[in-house]
Amino acid sequence: MKPNLYLLAALCFTLACSKVPKQPQATLVLSNAHIWTGNPAQPWAEALAVQGDSLIFVGSAEEAKKYLQANTQVIDAKGQMVTPGFIDSHVHFIDAGMNLASVQLRDAKTKKIFIQRIADFAKTVPAGTWITGGDWDHTLWGGELPEASWIDAVTPDHPVFLNRLDGHMSLANSAAMKAADITAATKEVEGGTIVRDQKGQPTGVFKDNAASLIYAIMPPVSEPMRDRALAMAMDFVAAKGVTSVHHMGSWEELATFRKAQKNKTLKTRIYANVPLSTWASLEKEVAKNGRGDDWVKIGGLKGFVDGSLGSHTAAMMEPFIDTHHDKGLFVTPLDSLYSYVSKADQAGLQVMVHAIGDDAIQQQLNIYERVASENGTKDRRFRIEHAQHIAPADIPRFGKLKVIPSMQPYHAIDDGRWAESYLGYERCKTTYAFRSLLDAGATLALGSDWFVAPPTPLEGIYAAVTRRTLDDKNPQGWIPEQKISVEEALTGYTMGAAYAEFAEKKKGSLEKGKLADFVVLNADLTKIAPEKIREVQVMMTVVGGKVVYEEK
Repeated sequence: MKPNLYLLAALCFTLACSKVPKQPQATLVLSNAHIWTGNPAQPWAEALAVQGDSLIFVGSAEEAKKYLQANTQVIDAKGQMVTPGFIDSHVHFIDAGMNLASVQLRDAKTKKIFIQRIADFAKTVPAGTWITGGDWDHTLWGGELPEASWIDAVTPDHPVFLNRLDGHMSLANSAAMKAADITAATKEVEGGTIVRDQKGQPTGVFKDNAASLIYAIMPPVSEPMRDRALAMAMDFVAAKGVTSVHHMGSWEELATFRKAQKNKTLKTRIYANVPLSTWASLEKEVAKNGRGDDWVKIGGLKGFVDGSLGSHTAAMMEPFIDTHHDKGLFVTPLDSLYSYVSKADQAGLQVMVHAIGDDAIQQQLNIYERVASENGTKDRRFRIEHAQHIAPADIPRFGKLKVIPSMQPYHAIDDGRWAESYLGYERCKTTYAFRSLLDAGATLALGSDWFVAPPTPLEGIYAAVTRRTLDDKNPQGWIPEQKISVEEALTGYTMGAAYAEFAEKKKGSLEKGKLADFVVLNADLTKIAPEKIREVQVMMTVVGGKVVYEEK
């Protein structure tokens, strides 16, 4: 019997077709967009397709149609700009969420307003409730530090402990100091300062480690309050286009994140870092349970060298010019820092250390260099958080040592209003030295330091690009030679920040196979006048292929 040639040909064709991979179908397609991908190999695109929580296509609008199916969610970007989801590389997430519900003092421009807001808030909470948060800034009313006597009369039934916006100085009322048994006889705390009057009586202001005297007797934050703070924080940053954060906090806060993860209520990805001194506990936790997943990840440790410029506790090589003798302070003994960093590095953990003054930064770079030399070559990605006031000779060391400067551009336009009165113009030339650090080959990771500054990447990009101080007294930029481009700032909030948490293969750019985290903006940051960047609105935020914020 002769074979049917037509039937045989049809069968071969069918078999051949069956071997062709089936076109993946998208759960979401975003089109009609102007997409800045963050991928140098494909900088711009028109559309993207998502399957589940990941990108399966980034390219032209016409090609994106191939991924549509009957139930695909389609988003028309209306020609607007789309970027990778912003990654805030330095936040205090739970504290910030708590502060959203507390008294708001950040913009209190006079002593009278400061006192009145505290008085008004005290009337809204039950007697005995601790009043915390605040985020006050004494430079707004001329630089005079607040005192307990300012607020005692309006808070007779409430212990008060309100932090300055940098978190390195706090004001206690007399009720709080009485609860902590603090008197003129109370001894100083290493790495901190109790501000006193001429008679030696505490005024109510406690700097850096001295604040531990009050924190030690404060009631712990309840689990439900932490849950509420997390929910408020996630909603707040989603509206700002933030899809991931690097959290600097505690083990208790890590437990809050894990609880939300288990309950499937997370809408922000969290790299949860714990205190550097607890490196041994983190080593055990990683060995037992791993480093987490795309929602909650561990493996990082946060330490401190010094305090802050605004509190005069940043460790400087030369005295502050307005005090003539004060060089700040070291919050952690340097030998302890070296020991923690070395052991953490040996354990394969990432280390990030707060260093603001030029002396603090130099000492931390020295520790990193020594540890890297002793422990051998590996991809360790040491970080210096803030890296604000750098000695010129130390700038090239960031690139040479591959130390990541994790910086907050908003601080530059905030502190720039008064930093010269503390340091002088010459020393400020390498303050928030974004341009010099990039030119030295360093990888910038940008963030906010929220609660200290607002978690608004668009304001951060504006700050890095314009360096126009908040008082608008520097229209050409404060230390303008340290400006960077829009795309360099965008990279700092995306790929740079992803690299700083060992996550550049998963997020930070919009590429096939990466997480579907992206933001829709109502203007193209690369085309508008730089001074208009802070006016741009976030229209939509998507995390893992799900819309978590949409402008109504």
